[in-house]
Amino acid sequence: MRFNTLEGWLHWQESLHPNEIELGLDRVSLVLARLDLANPDFTVVTVAGTNGKGSSVAMLQSILLESGYRVGTYTSPHLLRYNERIQINGIPVDDNILCESFERVDQARDLSSQQVSQTGSQQISLTYFEFGTLAAIDIFQRANVQIALLEVGLGGRLDAVNILDADVALITAIDIDHQSWLGTDRETIAREKAGILRPGQVAICADPNPPAALVDVAEKLSTLLFLPGEDFGVSSITNKRWEWRGIAGQLLELPLPTLAGDFQVANAAGVLAVVEQLYERKHIPRRVDEQEITRGLENASLPGRFQIAGEKPMQILDVAHNPHSARALADNLEQQICRGKTRAVVAMLADKDIPAVLSCMTGLVNQWYLASLHVPRGAPAQQLQDGLDGQDSHIFDDVTSAYQAALSEADPEDRIVVFGSFFTVAEVLPQAV
Repeated sequence: MRFNTLEGWLHWQESLHPNEIELGLDRVSLVLARLDLANPDFTVVTVAGTNGKGSSVAMLQSILLESGYRVGTYTSPHLLRYNERIQINGIPVDDNILCESFERVDQARDLSSQQVSQTGSQQISLTYFEFGTLAAIDIFQRANVQIALLEVGLGGRLDAVNILDADVALITAIDIDHQSWLGTDRETIAREKAGILRPGQVAICADPNPPAALVDVAEKLSTLLFLPGEDFGVSSITNKRWEWRGIAGQLLELPLPTLAGDFQVANAAGVLAVVEQLYERKHIPRRVDEQEITRGLENASLPGRFQIAGEKPMQILDVAHNPHSARALADNLEQQICRGKTRAVVAMLADKDIPAVLSCMTGLVNQWYLASLHVPRGAPAQQLQDGLDGQDSHIFDDVTSAYQAALSEADPEDRIVVFGSFFTVAEVLPQAV
């Protein structure tokens, strides 16, 4: 084995490929075929979207587990441990399982002597994300999962997750993000996300305002696309309960999702449409009943999404990093009662729309604690301050210093909101009290 520790494997993968991101399926598809995994034995549900992917996967996983299915889940990025990305029945896989799978993927990269002479390379090049995607598929096959939930990392059409054909595709909320990779307008981005659709298969759109490009791609592929408000949707929301209607029936008296935010009902509606179609397309042998759905919605959890991690002062952790998710965070904060000040600890990646993200929060925040993010593409604190137009703010060299300053200055009635990136939340989460 090339490395005996997960840390060794991950450090090597990070340095192996010259680019952090290289969109395209040729290289990773070739390795998949060499692993004999191009046609795995499990049902594939692929989830793409700008926001809501993680929440939707969490609810899907919870509902399917309540129904007794063996479920594999692949998500990214992780917060604290890489193992979070690949789960079997909601439990992160062990280091040794990951190491063994990475070894199999690594061996499948070897080129023949003729190919070496043609390419000048000994092995097929893979990125960090592509290694993880192949390992997840390998692990799910060996674990005999019945259903694999695969969250797209970036876009859809050229994302490594798209090497497998989705039996059911779910498109969550679409907005502007990753413009340099996906395009600068919503319709162009939607077309990239629609790349996970397959001819003759089923796709669900959970976005309340489906982009025309998504509908166009589905029509050209003859994909059976289910739209909110037409094929499924929310009938009513009253007294913390809601009703869902689908093609084959309706569900009454459902609990609101435990995941915070009014938008989670739209995510849940899309999830239930997926569950319905898994049965209608004979991927599962029976309908998931209302009690299983109820328990699944109540038990679903997702760290880092409006996560309340401490009290007096209240500390709220949220990975919001684009305007759409920042608006959702602001909506959640507005619904809270806060008798003191709101103190925001923020660090972001430099390629995000920093002014637009911060502007979503400006009417709510009394004091800003802006930190430099010391990761590839991390933004210096000064770049964040430049996007605030002179609002009351302090800059710090790192996230921990910013968080500790906010904590020391906060009164018990205040609240501290940590947001801007997965990296930001990951640094604060172990310290939150």
